[in-house]
Amino acid sequence: MKKIALVICIFLISISCKHENKNDRSSDHEHEVKVSETETKKTLSPHTSEMAVIDGAHIHIDYSSPGVRNRMIFGGLLAYDEVWQAGAHRATWIETDKDLEIEGKLLEAGKYGFFVIPSQENAWTLIFNTHWDQHGKDEYNKDQDVLRVKAEPSKNDSLTEHLTYTIEQTGDDTGMIRMSWENQSIQIPFKVI
Repeated sequence: MKKIALVICIFLISISCKHENKNDRSSDHEHEVKVSETETKKTLSPHTSEMAVIDGAHIHIDYSSPGVRNRMIFGGLLAYDEVWQAGAHRATWIETDKDLEIEGKLLEAGKYGFFVIPSQENAWTLIFNTHWDQHGKDEYNKDQDVLRVKAEPSKNDSLTEHLTYTIEQTGDDTGMIRMSWENQSIQIPFKVI
């Protein structure tokens, strides 16, 4: 009788262990799916940056790059005449370690939140704001703007799927920041002071 009871106990323990192993594998599988979904969300608007040194000025742009993904961007996803954080997720920021002149106005060396107000009929407004570390435009405050300039948008020859910033040297002490997305581009010429 003791042998039968022992065999039954071993059998029950064996079934219990197999059941726990099954549960372990399924929870691992669920975890893998969650990681995969997170990775997918991250790649929709990947975090990236652009840097250049022009006439000794180190200029750095940090942003998340959303994709068009068959959407109408300007006048659709992004309303005209409203402040946009010039990227996805956190506000785009621009840093320079030397003073710059943009449209005859001074942008002192520092780190700034970069915002854009796209317009259907007028030049776009480009904004440099002292509050560079913020989520989107949630905390945007016009009183913290240090510089506002205008830029005429131009049509791209082809679709720019992901928001892209470039910084290029145009002369010994001059350069151009270009932002392109969907079928629009804006250019921000600057001079290192």
